[in-house]
Amino acid sequence: MDGRNAGIDIRWGAGDDALYRRYATELVARAPDVILAATTATVLALKRTTPIVPIVFVGVVDPVGSGLVASLPRPGGNATGFVLSNMPSPRNGWSWSRKIAPGVTRVVVLRDAAIAAGIGQFAAVQTVGTRETSS
Repeated sequence: MDGRNAGIDIRWGAGDDALYRRYATELVARAPDVILAATTATVLALKRTTPIVPIVFVGVVDPVGSGLVASLPRPGGNATGFVLSNMPSPRNGWSWSRKIAPGVTRVVVLRDAAIAAGIGQFAAVQTVGTRETSS
C-alpha cells in the first residue's frame, strides 16, 4: 500500500530532457530502493544521475543499442528491465521482405538520429542490407 509498505512518486517529463534530468535528480535524492522507469529518455537521465540505485525499465525499444545495458542476458550496471517488443532480427526481417517482394532492390529507412532507441536495430539493418545487396 502506498505510504505503508511502499512509496510511489510519479513524474512525467513529457518529452522534455531538462524535466527528465530534474526529475531524475529529485527521485534519486529520495534514496529509493529501486526506480521503475518507462522510456529510453527517462532511463538515460536516471543512469546519468546515479550509478548505484537499481533502475528497472519498461517501454524501452533497444536498451543495448541506446547504451542502457551491455547486453540483455547480462545487463551489467544498475539498469535492467523488459524490452518493449521481441522484434525479429533484422536479418530475418530482411529475408521475409525479400520473399514478399523479391523485385525490391532499394529499401529506405526513416529514423530520427537524435533518438537513441533503435540504434542497434538500425545498425543491424544497415549491415544486413549491405550483405544482401553485395551478394
